[in-house]
Amino acid sequence: MTGNRQPDPLPHRPADRLAVLDLGVMRYAPAMELQDRMAAERAEETRGDTLILLEHTHVYTLGRNAADTDFLLPKHELERQGIDIVRTGRGGQTTYHGPGQLVAYPILNLRRLAIGVADYVGMIELAVSSFLRELGIEPRTDPDHRGVWVGTEKIAAVGIRVSRQVTTHGFALNVRPDMTRYSGIVPCGIRDRGVTSLSLLERDMEMTEVKKRIADAFAWAFGYDGVFAGAEKKGGS
Repeated sequence: MTGNRQPDPLPHRPADRLAVLDLGVMRYAPAMELQDRMAAERAEETRGDTLILLEHTHVYTLGRNAADTDFLLPKHELERQGIDIVRTGRGGQTTYHGPGQLVAYPILNLRRLAIGVADYVGMIELAVSSFLRELGIEPRTDPDHRGVWVGTEKIAAVGIRVSRQVTTHGFALNVRPDMTRYSGIVPCGIRDRGVTSLSLLERDMEMTEVKKRIADAFAWAFGYDGVFAGAEKKGGS
């Protein structure tokens, strides 16, 4: 795997605060509807930068580069097992979301942050890496395979979309999901590497604690002064 060079955190901006919304467990479709609405509000400057944190019910999501060969089991069999299959507008290939995995959807204005798309992905990786280092885990990044790795196993996947300079989708951190669910796909289209989780690395943590620490690491990496808890109607479950 390639080296582990990462960017520096963005400059501290005392006037900027980050809204953090904890939405519990949601199915994928209503979460996407909420993201789209909030992204439109952010583009119109009627909402500030926001970080959505949640867990999804079982779902395989297909990015713009996904292929049928990403699936190792027939799609009808996966659907029989109660796993939704959804094509999305994010980058990347096929991945899994489910209970025990923290999914983060940042709704940010990149123009106001004065960064480009590649820098944005690097800052996400920096935030997750900082969180892992606090737990005594040495993370790695790879410019050819974005996300955060521990050795040759991915612990956090990154897949984003940017429209009108506003971000949607984001990253997913394996806390303690059912790792057997990855056996139905080639995660992110990478056949010669694996996946891991905090639980497999013997770092068992409550999801509420992971959410708090990820939000703090994200605020640090992106230069926000602090975070505050917000409330948002889910619009579905």
